[in-house]
Formats: sequence, C-alpha cells, structure tokens
Amino acid sequence: MAKIAYILLCHKDPEAIIRQAEGLTSAGDCIAIHFDASASAADFKEITDALGDNPNVTFAKRVKCGWGEWSLVQGSLNAMIAADAAFPDATHFYMVSGDCMAIKPASYAHRFLDEHDVDFIECNDFFESDWIKTGMKEDRLHYRHFFNERKSKALFYNSYRLQKTLGLKRDVPKGIEIKIGSQWWCLRRRTVEAVLRFVNERADVVRFFKTTWIPDETFFQTAVLHLVPKQEVVNRTLTFLMFSDYGMPVTFFNDQYDFLLSQDSLFARKISPDALDLKEKLGQLYAGGDVELNITDEGRTLYKFLTTRGREGRRFATRFWERESTIGRERELLVLVCKKWHVAKRLLESAEQVAGVRGFAYLFDEQDTALPDLGGIEKTLDKRARHRRAVMRLLFEQAATNRLMICADPANIALLDDFYSDRCTTRVLEIACSFDDEYLRGHAIRTGLAAHSSSEDTLKRIIPTIRMDFSYESNAIRDRNYPHFYSISDRNEPEDNIMQISTFMDITEDKAREIAHTPYLFAD
Repeated sequence: MAKIAYILLCHKDPEAIIRQAEGLTSAGDCIAIHFDASASAADFKEITDALGDNPNVTFAKRVKCGWGEWSLVQGSLNAMIAADAAFPDATHFYMVSGDCMAIKPASYAHRFLDEHDVDFIECNDFFESDWIKTGMKEDRLHYRHFFNERKSKALFYNSYRLQKTLGLKRDVPKGIEIKIGSQWWCLRRRTVEAVLRFVNERADVVRFFKTTWIPDETFFQTAVLHLVPKQEVVNRTLTFLMFSDYGMPVTFFNDQYDFLLSQDSLFARKISPDALDLKEKLGQLYAGGDVELNITDEGRTLYKFLTTRGREGRRFATRFWERESTIGRERELLVLVCKKWHVAKRLLESAEQVAGVRGFAYLFDEQDTALPDLGGIEKTLDKRARHRRAVMRLLFEQAATNRLMICADPANIALLDDFYSDRCTTRVLEIACSFDDEYLRGHAIRTGLAAHSSSEDTLKRIIPTIRMDFSYESNAIRDRNYPHFYSISDRNEPEDNIMQISTFMDITEDKAREIAHTPYLFAD
C-alpha cells in the first residue's frame, strides 16, 4: 500500500505546523519539514521539541529562503533528501505548504496512488503554453537573476536591464526542454531518487536554474519530464487551488467543507487560519475511515465561469470567494477618517511613535501611499479597491501584527462598510475639521472643480456646494451607526479629545494626551 512522505516548506506559526504534522502522520504517513533558516529560532525549537520523538517526522537541513529564488528549490531538495533517508518505505513524496489540508481520507489517498502508477506534476511547455499570463516570461530564463525581486527591486531590475543592454542573453542547457507549472506535486519514490541523482550529475543544469527567476515553477517540472517517460506523468496537481484575477490565492472558509470534498483532488490550498471548524473537520476526515464522496469537480469550472461573467459585466452577486475573504477575526483595524489628509497623517505618525501602532496613510485614496511589495496588488488604486480585504490581510501578515491603523477619506464610505462587514474588529475615529473659504477654494482647485484662473464669482458658487458635500459625507458616516465609532474635533481643546483617542486606540490616557497634544496637529 502507498505510504506518503510529505515535503513541507514553512516559515511561521509553529503551533499550526505541529498540528499539521501530527495530523498527516496520524494515519501512518510521514513528513519531512524544512523550516526557513531566516525564521525564528525559538519557533523552530518549539517545533522540534514537540515533534522530535515522532518517528514519522524528520527535519531537513535549513536554508534561508526568498520568494522567487533558488533557495526555495534547495529547501525542497533538502527535505526530499531527508525524507529519502529517513523513510525508506515511503512510496510517494507529496509537496505541501502550511496552508494545505487534506480533503480526502488517508485511506482514499492511499488507494488512489496505488491505482495510478504515475507522477502528478504540472509540466507545460515553457515557451509555447500560456501558463504565464502576465509579466516576464522568456527573460526569466535568458538572463541571470542574482537579486531578490521583492527585497532588492532596484538591483533586480537594474541588473536585468544592464544584461539586456549588453546582449548577455544565455541559452538553455543542452538536451533540456524547459517546463513550467505549479510547485505542488506528488512524485513516486523512483522519480524522486532520479531527480536527486540528476542534481548531482548535471551541475550545468543546477547552475542555470540557480539564477533563473521563480525556479520552483520550472526546475522540478523540467527535471521530471526529462527523466520520466511522458506516459508516466500526469500534467496536473493533486492539490486544489484557485487564483483571483490578480494572482491572489483564493482562500477557503468554514462553510466550504462539502465543496472541497467534492473536488477531484487530495489536498486543498489555502485554508484560512480563521476557518477553525473547517480545519477540525478536515483533520478528522483524514485520520478517519472511508466516507461517501460525491466528486463533481466543478470548482475550477465554476470559478472560470463566474470570473468571465464578471469581466463581461454580467455578475450581479458577490463571488463566494470574495464574500468569504476576510482580514481575520483576531485582527483589529483602526481607521482615521478625515477630510484634511495632512491632519490624519500627523495623528497617524504621532500614534506610531507614541503607541507603537503600525500605520499606512490613505492607501485606498492616494496612489503614492508608501506600501511594501504585495505581489502587484498594491500597484494601483483600482487593484487595491477591488481587493481591499486581501490588501489589508497581506499588510497584517507583512507587519506581523494584529493591529494596524490606516487613514480614509470620508467620501470612501464603501471602504468603511466593507471593513465593518468583515470578521475583524473595525474601529473608526472621525477627525472633524473646520473649513474656511480659503481652504475650500484650494480644495476646489486641487480636485479640478476649479482652476487657478477661475473667477471669484465661480468660486463663490462652488464653495457652498463643497461645504455642503463635506457635511453630507460626515452625516452619512454617522447615520451608519457603526459600532466602535469615535470622534474628535479641531474645535475642542486637546484635553477634550483625550478620552476619545484613548478609547479608540485602547491606550492609556497619558499616551492619548501626548497624541492629542501633537504639535500643529490641526494646522493647515
């Protein structure tokens, strides 16, 4: 009978890793864990202390991993080497991440692999297929990429442009056909051992892939098709996963248990960290006995259909993966709502310094807001607006915190509605400001309602309308009766704003007083 050695690459959340390893080994399978060497040493110790006595768990030699780098391939190879040595009776090696969970019983998975003497790995022709939808394609291979695109963007692209200018294009190693596909594969033991021998024998190929971009989508795919007869390779992954329009992975939640079980896959990715009920059910499913399954496998077809309808303008209801996407139940989002952006930014900066709350200014209103690399979703206001919760979730993850503060324009009430309907706790502090005619005149010019050359008569007609519009926006927010809604005003003395700031941020009155007395807080 099949015995699976899981290859797990991970870098955080030791408790979840321990639960995952215990669950996957509960039915007699085994697991090799590669824990990123750049991650917390304390977290790794917690994992090894909890799992060190489990004979079905082994640990790979650790390397520091970076997205898009060879290090991810090396970490995978190290885990494969460790599993090959530790588990000589393993028949299959299955790559998983910390976000993966089984969606079939272990007995079903074993029977399935026994009945299919093949390797499951996506392996599309790199140059002829349309697997890469946007961005760099051939140049991933033809030029050497020495720098991490996310951490050293300027060096990455400057090096790339310099090579193109100097004509330093290189060829693919002889006798190799480059393939591309998902990194979530399931390979037979003899295939894994052939890949490990290939790594030792073809130093030229390894050298080539070490400086390609995103080699975890090409190295194993290329090696397997080079080593294994085509008829013994199935061009698919056994892990069910879907991606949004901008390459964001679709996340699954508690109410999608039956949906996941009906897919023709053994695992699913990504399971939300908040989907505790779903995780418990799937854990019991894997370790339990056979269950009746109704495999319809409509997931990707449904996704493609609904996505197409959306592009054609015929989608009237929210897609289930959009409706269920969440920032996170355990997280707290603090929103400063203010029409005078410079005032909110001053308060945000003061809150960061005094209370240590990480913040981002008008990221959904201002194109040039400084943001970390979020995989492209942060590039334009339109992308951010379409995927607000995904943006915030990524920012929480990047900042490694459960509290973030942002600024929002009062006109962006749809943003507040969206966040208040999320599982996270949303708090709003309205910063009410006075607007004299001079400010409103400047606002009209800044927003294109008037020009510097507009006559005084024109401006006098526009100013009352703008004032009324500002008042309407404020009233519309108040009429929502949001919970956790607080307000301060430039008409108050700083001492009068302390309690509202203290309650809004859940900080001491002394810290709130320091923020309330921020120099020139309300100055134009």
